[in-house]
Amino acid sequence: MSIPTTLALSAALACASVQASAQDLRSSRRSISYHTVDIRGLKVFYREAGPADAPTVLLLHGFPSSSRMWEPLLPLLADRYHLIAPDYPGFGNSSAPSPSDFTYTFDNIAGVIGELANRLGLTSYVLLMQDYGGPVGFRMALDHPERVRAMIIQNAVAHEQGLSPLWDARRRYWADPAHELEALKANFTSLEATRQRHLGSSPHPERYDPDAWLDEYAFLTRPGQPEIQTTLFLDYRTNVASYPQWQDWLRRRQPPILVTWGKYDPSFTVAGATAYRDDVPTADVHILEAGHFALDEATDEVAALVRDFLARLEGQKG
Repeated sequence: MSIPTTLALSAALACASVQASAQDLRSSRRSISYHTVDIRGLKVFYREAGPADAPTVLLLHGFPSSSRMWEPLLPLLADRYHLIAPDYPGFGNSSAPSPSDFTYTFDNIAGVIGELANRLGLTSYVLLMQDYGGPVGFRMALDHPERVRAMIIQNAVAHEQGLSPLWDARRRYWADPAHELEALKANFTSLEATRQRHLGSSPHPERYDPDAWLDEYAFLTRPGQPEIQTTLFLDYRTNVASYPQWQDWLRRRQPPILVTWGKYDPSFTVAGATAYRDDVPTADVHILEAGHFALDEATDEVAALVRDFLARLEGQKG
């Protein structure tokens, strides 16, 4: 074969490969759809991706984000998995009634998301939980342990050693909410605090897209949000009180667990990641060069770890 012919063939093959890869990515991206359903008189929004008959992953977001935080990950999983990512009441595109019209507790939020799972016919799923997703997901797991095939935990705490010294001020709010309320509101809704939740102590701030915290700041400054978020955060103390119950559940059930933990998180310590091995010795724990929202800085690494974990889980099936 002549050199020009060889070069032409190589170029054609490379072009075909690029086109196939691009088509795969476009197909995955196109598979994301956006829905709203009525639950308890609320509009509950969720993102859905992947084949409906594939193994389901329920993705539970943190504070002050929404299901949008999962957008970088959804196309990287949607070829093989059915993905459901809801917005909690008071967050994102779901209804945000005032605290006088809806009781903002983690029990109530978990109840609403549990009803969404029922509505969608989700009877078996992997929980992927980040930050507030932990308290929501653990409540769902305790309510329906038979549904939870495995857990993927990304900077979501279930042990007191996972709480950094920043929580000293937050405990003061729980002890004296009337006196500490305005300070907490100012912190929760400030642009700098919103930025720091992402950057933490990362030595690579250039890897972070400022739109991540600017979008969250726009959300936090919507009318009614300071009241909603401080009301819900007052209930966070029930999560800390529930840690022993969650740990007991983990020890008894021994679910497969993957932990992907950003080590530059200002709120949750690395000790909170490794503590899962105290309850589930087989927990697969990975400490990442990332912050509280690990997808900001390590999307590809997280996706690879999740895909490997889910593939191994499917290999164990049956």
